[in-house]
Amino acid sequence: MADPSFDVVSKVDRQEVDNALNQAAKELSTRFDFRGTGTSIAWSGDQAVTITSETEERAKAAIDVFKEKLVKRGISLKAFDVGEPALSGKTYKVTGTIVQGISSEKAKEIAKAIRDEKLKGVQPQIQGDQLRVSGKKKDDLQAVIRMLKSRDFGIALQFTNFR
Repeated sequence: MADPSFDVVSKVDRQEVDNALNQAAKELSTRFDFRGTGTSIAWSGDQAVTITSETEERAKAAIDVFKEKLVKRGISLKAFDVGEPALSGKTYKVTGTIVQGISSEKAKEIAKAIRDEKLKGVQPQIQGDQLRVSGKKKDDLQAVIRMLKSRDFGIALQFTNFR
């Protein structure tokens, strides 16, 4: 029998993000404080969200509305990377991206943190945009999960395929 293992991933349910975006767009079109400001939110590519508004304050408020909808849908704000409002012609434009996968630098940082715990028989392996952690005992793997949950690596982490 193979050693117990689990995967550390950073994935976001695209449908949940789409639902949050649609809810935010609906709220922006109906709220009185956004009327007449030309504020809108829409997809601009596969993982990018664009918010446009006539004023910088309304653009920032629209970002807050979208973040609120993401949280209500159970999506970590670490998975949404947003820039600052920039003047583009007569409107302010803000671009944010939905972060998917673990970058190689983050994966190395997480693997090093796991190795630094010095748990016997626990090995992290980088596999593309995820990390597989295997070990002799399930208790050691659960200790690794607790340690990873307690530390902040700057990205949203999920733990899958625990077997």
